[in-house]
Amino acid sequence: MNRDREMMLKRLQICDFALNDTALYLDTRPEDQQALDFFQKYQELRVRTLEEYVSRFGPITHLDHTGGRWMWTDSPWPWQNSGEVV
Repeated sequence: MNRDREMMLKRLQICDFALNDTALYLDTRPEDQQALDFFQKYQELRVRTLEEYVSRFGPITHLDHTGGRWMWTDSPWPWQNSGEVV
């Protein structure tokens, strides 16, 4: 797998984990401004990373389709990679 692609997928996984974990924390402490700032930071990083990934490598999910030709099936499926878990 392309090294840049692999790095961007890993960054998306990190952002998703941070966002999900922080959302659970904020469910019980909604006034924690530091946690809200952290959430916003990772949300912005995820959006930027996803936009770059989709522009370079195509959609990750069908929800990332941006119009034109349907490219959802052009990229390798996760199980078609080198066997390394990303």
